[in-house]
Amino acid sequence: MKIVVCIKQVPDTKGGVKFNPDGTLDRGAMLAIMNPDDKAGLEAALRLKDEYGAEVTVITMGLPKAEEVLREAMAMGADKGILVTDRVLGGADTWATSTTIAGALRNLEYDLIITGRQAIDGDTAQVGPQISEHLDIPVISYAQNIKIDGDSVIVERQYEDRYHVVKAKMPCLITALSELNEPRYMTPGGIFDAYQKEITVWGRADLKDVDDANLGLKGSPTKIAKASDKVRKGAGEKVTLDPDESVSYIVDKLKVKHVI
Repeated sequence: MKIVVCIKQVPDTKGGVKFNPDGTLDRGAMLAIMNPDDKAGLEAALRLKDEYGAEVTVITMGLPKAEEVLREAMAMGADKGILVTDRVLGGADTWATSTTIAGALRNLEYDLIITGRQAIDGDTAQVGPQISEHLDIPVISYAQNIKIDGDSVIVERQYEDRYHVVKAKMPCLITALSELNEPRYMTPGGIFDAYQKEITVWGRADLKDVDDANLGLKGSPTKIAKASDKVRKGAGEKVTLDPDESVSYIVDKLKVKHVI
C-alpha cells in the first residue's frame, strides 16, 4: 500500500506573526512548525505502515525552508519527502494551493492520501477536499479513527456529539483531526537517517494538468482586504453600582445577549 501525506509548515503562533504589504503571511520571517492536524495524519499513516507495511511519502508546498518539516516527518518514520517550491506558486489561496498539490500528486502512485483537517494559519479546512475534487477521488473528512479492509478504508468521521462510520474504496483522501492520535517523537536514529536521505524538489514544470491561471497569487480568487496580527478590543462599559443593582444589571445584559 502506498500512502501520501500532505503536510504544511505553518507559523508558530506563540512567537507572533508577520505580514507582507499585500496581506499575505511573511513566512520567511517567522518561526515555523509542522501543522498539528497534518502531524496527526502523518502518525495515522505511520501506524498503517507499522501494521500493513505501507510506503509513506510526505509532500509539502512552500519556501525552501519547508524542507525542515519533511526531514522531521522522515525522522518520525516516513520513507520519502517531496518539496514543491517555485516563486510562481507564492501567495496561493486554498484554490491555487490545492491545484498545485493535485498537480504534483498526479506524478505519484497512491492508495491513500491523508491531509490534516485544516491548517492553523488559515483554518479553512478547504484544501484537502479540494484536492480530492481535482483528482476525482472520494474524500472522508474529520477522521478520528482509520482502518483498512481489503481495498477499502473504514473511517470514523467525527460529527458533533457522535461519529459516522464511512467506508470508501481506495484510492481515497482522508482529512485527519489533531485528536486522531498522539504523534510519535523523532528518534536519534531516525533523525540521522532523515538527513542521509535526499529530498525530491519539484517546481512549476513538474506539475501535471494545471493551468498557470490557477497558480500562485494571480491564480487565487480569494483576496485579502485587510490583515492584522492583533485584534483591538473596545474599552467596554464601566459602571459603579451597589450589589443589588449589580445583579439586576448583569441579568439584564445576559438577557439582551440571549445568554439566558
